Amino acid sequence: MIARYSRPQMDALWSEEAKLGRWLEVELAVCRAWNRRGVVPDADLAQIEERAGFTLERTLEIEKTTNHDVVAFLTDVAEHIGPASRWVHYGMTSSDVLDTGLGLAIARAGRLLLEGQHALTAALKDLALRHAHTVSVGRTHGVHAEPTSFGLRMGGFAQESHRNEERLRRAVEQASVGCLSGAVGTYATLDPDLEAEVLDELGLRVEPISTQVVARDRHADLVATMAVAAAGIERLATELRHLQRTEVREAEEAFTKGQKGSSAMPHKRNPITGERLTGMARLVRGYAIPALEDVALWHERDISHSSVERVILPDAFLALDYMQATATRLVTGLVVNDERLADVLASSGGLVFSQRVLLGLVEAGLTREDAYVLVQRNAMRTWETGTPLRELLGADAEVTAHLDAAALDALFDPSWYLRHIDTLMDRVRAL
Repeated sequence: MIARYSRPQMDALWSEEAKLGRWLEVELAVCRAWNRRGVVPDADLAQIEERAGFTLERTLEIEKTTNHDVVAFLTDVAEHIGPASRWVHYGMTSSDVLDTGLGLAIARAGRLLLEGQHALTAALKDLALRHAHTVSVGRTHGVHAEPTSFGLRMGGFAQESHRNEERLRRAVEQASVGCLSGAVGTYATLDPDLEAEVLDELGLRVEPISTQVVARDRHADLVATMAVAAAGIERLATELRHLQRTEVREAEEAFTKGQKGSSAMPHKRNPITGERLTGMARLVRGYAIPALEDVALWHERDISHSSVERVILPDAFLALDYMQATATRLVTGLVVNDERLADVLASSGGLVFSQRVLLGLVEAGLTREDAYVLVQRNAMRTWETGTPLRELLGADAEVTAHLDAAALDALFDPSWYLRHIDTLMDRVRAL
């Protein structure tokens, strides 16, 4: 991921140096386990733990000759340790260190994603509760439907974000596994008990049948789940972008002092953050397909997945981490225009109350079909002429024969639509 969309803590976890550092963690943990079994002498273990190290530059230099990154790394480590290095990688194959190291990366980077998603949920929850009783227009098909609460609208995004927390927690957990099972997963040169001991020390679970590698359905599930979380942020960003349109302006991104919206038009205040989030969701979603294609490997394993994962796993984590933090800032700084919300609600001339009037006529004794005809007839005139629906209904003798002025006025009260809002907000408050 380019630096522009990389946050330091997540970026550090996916650096090449951090990757080699995790490999060394795995190798040292295995050496300690062999020592406890009497295989690695105490003096050799002491030398290994005292001298073990590497430099990224030296490993990369050696790899130019070996054309094998793990062998290059082990050679570098051996140069640091000396003769006792013969015990490093004892009984192991490359995938033991590669996939267990990857499991460590997923577990640690996953914790950052969970923190980021939780922060977004909290920001949305706060926004929803602050605007629980802020009346606004609800839309279906992009067209005014009925009055709702701005807080309720945001509460739906809070619930979705919380669901993505749960999805990410499960996906990270099932992918935080390792394997120390040898060349084709038979433990011929290792031991299942040693594997369990080492992985417990590292905080990972055991891949039950590894065949040499951790099965890639785990990683596909993880990346697909990250794509779902990114899609949730995209849905939020798309909504807020619509709300910032000049014709709407119900809410808008914070516009900081000195910020410029356009190189040509000084008046512009564009929803650039929401647009950026929408674009980045496309990236994360795009990583799901190659992750799924990585599942099928030849026989016990090949390395067709390796080149793919070197790109998509760091990038997916970095992109979603950036999206979470950026979306949280967007929500926290969102400017909600209460007056504009009221103006937009009124702009359709009371059409949003049509169902309420329909039900009022039904309660007054009309059949639903007859009531629908009366309300729709007047609603279409409001669409065509701009005359408020309340005015047209009050002048329609067939309507006033069943509903007097006071009854009609009551049917145009927007507070009626929010009578259950506190119950719904309790669901948000419980997050």
